[in-house]
Amino acid sequence: MMPTTQSKLQNQPITVLVQTLSHDGRGITTINGITAFIEGALPNETVLCQITKKHRNYLEAKTLEVISAAPERTEPKCPHFGVCGGCSMQHIKAGSQIEFKQQSLLEQLQRFGKVSPKEILAPLTGSSWGYRRRARLGVKYVKKKERVFVGFREKMSNLLTDLKICLVLHPSIGERLTDLTLLIESLTQYEHIPQIEIAVGDNEAALVFRHMRELPAEDLDKLSAFGQKFQLSIYLQPNSPAPITKLWPKDSQELLTYALPEYQLNMQFHPLDFVQINGEINQHLINLALTLLAPEPTDTILDLFCGLGNFTLPLARYAKQVTGIEGAKEMVNRAQQNAALNQINNVDFHTANLMEPSDSFPWLQKKYDKILLDPPRTGAKEIIPYLAKLSAKRIVYVSCNPATLARDAGELVYKLGYTLKKAAVINMFPHTNHIEAIALFEK
Repeated sequence: MMPTTQSKLQNQPITVLVQTLSHDGRGITTINGITAFIEGALPNETVLCQITKKHRNYLEAKTLEVISAAPERTEPKCPHFGVCGGCSMQHIKAGSQIEFKQQSLLEQLQRFGKVSPKEILAPLTGSSWGYRRRARLGVKYVKKKERVFVGFREKMSNLLTDLKICLVLHPSIGERLTDLTLLIESLTQYEHIPQIEIAVGDNEAALVFRHMRELPAEDLDKLSAFGQKFQLSIYLQPNSPAPITKLWPKDSQELLTYALPEYQLNMQFHPLDFVQINGEINQHLINLALTLLAPEPTDTILDLFCGLGNFTLPLARYAKQVTGIEGAKEMVNRAQQNAALNQINNVDFHTANLMEPSDSFPWLQKKYDKILLDPPRTGAKEIIPYLAKLSAKRIVYVSCNPATLARDAGELVYKLGYTLKKAAVINMFPHTNHIEAIALFEK
């Protein structure tokens, strides 16, 4: 059934039975004793595939035909699925996607941290389409085709997908990609706009056009007219280090907003600020984080990697005092502005590089009842040893990378004496292999 030489492996289609699924959503099998990762294949499927790349210890392949489909398979909704690298799991039913992510989380906790939660909570789920409120689109003029492409990168490639529509982007942008492409093609400087940042608030969507050359008046007029026609705020981002400016509408309001009604909060953010991608899931996530942390009126709480106060300010509604720490000064300023906007006085914020912590940080000289961690993908490895002296009885860890969560969980359990009580998957990015999670540690 299978060729026996490496040259034949590279060139001839091969029929295989897929055994399991990798952490990035590819089917896994063995071909002539070599592990193979097959794009577009699911466990227990028989597929016709072709080797696309050979490595020393493994192979990569793509599915040419599904001969026998798994019950988890479904028809992808997006016409660009299979080419665009933005989504990789639309061929898997929504419920099965979540089951895969939960299994992957538990496997990585055990593999990298040698820990398992005492209780597995129900996954946090929400709408699967039109959920994405932050994104970066690439823009490129392709000379061979004499036209502009706007989109995400193709799978395993630096080429841009020629997107006509994106079903996971907020509809105010995702349904306007053809119009956006035509707009850029109409500009005199169409070859010098490399990317567009997308940011969506509750009542406003913004496009930030990065441009490598100064835009003439006629281009500015076209951008403004586009914003007016589709009710989109338009920002300009000249080649660094020039500041970002708002082009349309002609007002002084440069910040977007999202509400957290359960906590009577309105949060402001700049179009380039970090915010949680999925607004609906963010609301659920805050609720769960507070439920797990269980803030009391007498509690002092430390919020590490606090950003613009997404968790800090809801916690402040219930705690005595909350201290937020963030590495970026501009985000600390935004958090302070949000506290003032919402008339919250029992918070304090500090700028500190949590990847290079120091005993000299004044906020590390205090004791805290509880701690919330929401680090980047690299995790919280550097700051965790410093938590030992803070006396917190409860830690809630929000993670965007199960591998670093697992590593850090091992440190918290085996070196700091905590118990991993609960964990849950957060489906922040439906239809992608991106896994977010939340975990509760107690002493």
